[in-house]
Amino acid sequence: MKRFMILTAALVLGLMPVICTAELAGTVSDDYEPLYTFAEPYGFRMGGAFGIWDMNNAVFMDFLDDHFNSLTCTNETKAYSLLDQNASRRSEDGMPRMNYTNADRMIAWCQAHGKHVRGHVLVWDAYMTQWFFHEEYDERKPLADRETMRARLKSYIEQVVTHFEEKFPGVIYCWDVVNEAIGDNAGEWSSADERHLRTMRSGTPNVFLDRVGDDYVEYSFLCARDTVESLGADIHLFYNDYNMFFSEKRTAALALLESINTYAKDEKGGYRKLADGIGMQGYLGGYGTQEGCLTENLITDLKQSIGIYSAEGYEVQITEMAVRNFDETQSEKHAEFYGRLFSEIFMPASSNGQNLSAVCIWGLVDAPAGRKDYVYNLNSPYGCFLSTDYQIKTCFDRVYHVLKGN
Repeated sequence: MKRFMILTAALVLGLMPVICTAELAGTVSDDYEPLYTFAEPYGFRMGGAFGIWDMNNAVFMDFLDDHFNSLTCTNETKAYSLLDQNASRRSEDGMPRMNYTNADRMIAWCQAHGKHVRGHVLVWDAYMTQWFFHEEYDERKPLADRETMRARLKSYIEQVVTHFEEKFPGVIYCWDVVNEAIGDNAGEWSSADERHLRTMRSGTPNVFLDRVGDDYVEYSFLCARDTVESLGADIHLFYNDYNMFFSEKRTAALALLESINTYAKDEKGGYRKLADGIGMQGYLGGYGTQEGCLTENLITDLKQSIGIYSAEGYEVQITEMAVRNFDETQSEKHAEFYGRLFSEIFMPASSNGQNLSAVCIWGLVDAPAGRKDYVYNLNSPYGCFLSTDYQIKTCFDRVYHVLKGN
């Protein structure tokens, strides 16, 4: 921060000319005031994401600490990371047990640094540990019956939400209850289901659907809502998915959210609002290719979708944003596009009557060592806020100055 203060003082005293944003790109995090402070007046949190391995990288963790007030654990609060098979087998009540070691370390860091956390995610069919669905938590044994699986799922949700709220009160401010339950391609859902609930993923059946039931999404939200209310916690509940700005998926999502929020009734006979909001994963552009990146329709579709979801009464968060760019020569165009997302969509949202409460960036570091395959396709090699050596890039600089009003 010292360099920024010196620069500001020099400008005030007229000792040096104003520096254009392009010349500031490539500097370090400390040269900038906290990014999230400029987002706060517009009503949304600035979010970032990190994994357990990132905690050994002081430069990256300082960057998160400097600029984001909403953080997400990329994998460590997912079921496949938390579930403990041996402990589950030994449990006296037959319910699942978890190992919170890595997740607790990460949430404790967030608590110590005054950060709030998006809980991600309670229920997701992808990469799910299969032993969870078998008798005695043993894949060599038959699949458990539906009654058992509903009890296990309920217990899992109750235990996880309760653990983090009681150990770190108020730190987790929302949970993605269910992730990516809507199918995309032909054959991935029943044509009779307006929710487009995923029956298959890459040829593998959705075990939650098969073993918990056709209402597993709605049931998961009911379990989460009951738990949050019993704790008296201020935790908002989200459905999270990708491509939520495409019209067909948006229509299916609205049908699913309506089903969730008409699933259970209160003691007076009214429907309980089980889901508060919609998490729109913001992976923008072609997957592994420059085609489809930085195009005008992405801005149009994203803006329209936030408006539609808000008009239906849902809180909206951009939960996993990566503005993809696979062509290093397009860095200036990429920075301009990134700035437009904020100036034309996110910053005016509140004044336009839209309920946008967070913009969470997952495209933070260009292709870091050891994660190149993951970052290349999903986040892209030239689409992130930081270079491979963790220096500020033009896109971060552009967003910073747009939010600041320069």
